[in-house]
Amino acid sequence: MNELEKLFKAYTADRLLSKTELSASGSNRKYFRLQGEKTSVIGVEGTSVEENRAFMAMAKHFYKQRLPVPQLYAASEDDRFYIQEDLGNTLLFDYIAEGRKTGVFCESEKNMLKKTIEKLADIQIRGAEGLDFSVCYPQAEFNERSILWDLNYFKYCFLKPAGLEFQEDRLENDFGVFSRTLLAGQHDAFLYRDFQSRNVMIKDEKPYFIDFQGGRRGPVYYDVASFLWQAKAQYSSELKEELLQTYLSSLKKLKPVDEADFRKQLKHFVFFRTLQVLGAYGFRGYFEKKPHFLQSIPFAIENLRSILRDGLREYPYLREVLSKMTELKQFREVSVRKPLVVKIYSFSYKKGIPNDDSGNGGGFVFDCRAVNNPGKYERYAHFTGLDENVIQFLEEDGEILSLLQHAYALADASVKRYIDRGFTSLMIAFGCTGGQHRSVYSAQKMAEHIHAKFDIEVQLVHREQNIENIFLPRNYRNT
Repeated sequence: MNELEKLFKAYTADRLLSKTELSASGSNRKYFRLQGEKTSVIGVEGTSVEENRAFMAMAKHFYKQRLPVPQLYAASEDDRFYIQEDLGNTLLFDYIAEGRKTGVFCESEKNMLKKTIEKLADIQIRGAEGLDFSVCYPQAEFNERSILWDLNYFKYCFLKPAGLEFQEDRLENDFGVFSRTLLAGQHDAFLYRDFQSRNVMIKDEKPYFIDFQGGRRGPVYYDVASFLWQAKAQYSSELKEELLQTYLSSLKKLKPVDEADFRKQLKHFVFFRTLQVLGAYGFRGYFEKKPHFLQSIPFAIENLRSILRDGLREYPYLREVLSKMTELKQFREVSVRKPLVVKIYSFSYKKGIPNDDSGNGGGFVFDCRAVNNPGKYERYAHFTGLDENVIQFLEEDGEILSLLQHAYALADASVKRYIDRGFTSLMIAFGCTGGQHRSVYSAQKMAEHIHAKFDIEVQLVHREQNIENIFLPRNYRNT
């Protein structure tokens, strides 16, 4: 019996039925759901005892302050293991999934975002009241050293691997100015430091905060920047403003706020947080070879482009270097949101189902061999499903039309979902005996149907006829 199982038995007096490891994203900690006959808890195994102790001390304090955090139940004697309240399976990141993928957030998603950012002000201000910041790890406060750590993290883990040449001394000069700007003003709040939608759980339609072990004393701006400018969140300017107003209203209930000064200082933290995130993506992606982080880079680069357009003349050389970096080929040619392309094949089963060159393993395959075959008649032997006499035969017979109606319904549902979820490739194939009549007709009709209904790019390949055609979206042809 390992330590987590011992803690479960000692705390719950329940019989353990299952232990399931949960995803930990970018964390080095391991999470488990421990379930008994009556009880479910989350068990945590952390490799850093100091970090575990920081989390447990802050969790106890926040829970005492009646802030929405998981209740800590018990810990091992060496503090390597602990168990806490099970808040379920729904991350805010998943709760707003449709909005993130489409850029359009429904009212329930907006309301949950507002609830979350409202509570941020509480944990920043009320959470700081009476908190012994000496428990924080690895730093007790947001200071020059931690700022320069993050800026150099970006420099060495992202800027240099990007292959851009720069003058290090001039860059360091701007880093110094940047640090002094960030340290101006009050730094008496709790700085969550990694406040983003993956660190918020939703239970009973309420947000709960998790993974705050990197928190410390600091300014309120950092967490607002982290949340509203999260790389893959895709919040519109209007939604960002709406959420910022919600946050400011909540913050004003807890302390005096000069809104103009707040907004002025916030833009520097948005810039800083973007660089820090790129440094993390570079380290996790380039050095630790974790593809999830590499996939997020284009979104952060797009955020950076937007920030650079708005000024930040205080850091002239840093701005110059970053402008050049965003124009590097590997970043310039990567689209943040590539459109869906549907590839449709006709083929002969005798020669095998076509390979999916997107690497996704294939898609729909419809078998047309049950449909009455014009190929059995000599007069159609030298024609294909693109010729009028074959089309007339198939449509008057009618069997192919019934098959296509079912195929359209299935394909339409998938195309819509693929577009909503930001997928870039869908394959549809129609097969018959020779790949000449029924499959060619069906593939042609499907391509025309999808292009007309969704106005997206459709690539049509009649494999056995050696015919290819591309249906381009209307807005593409007009450019």
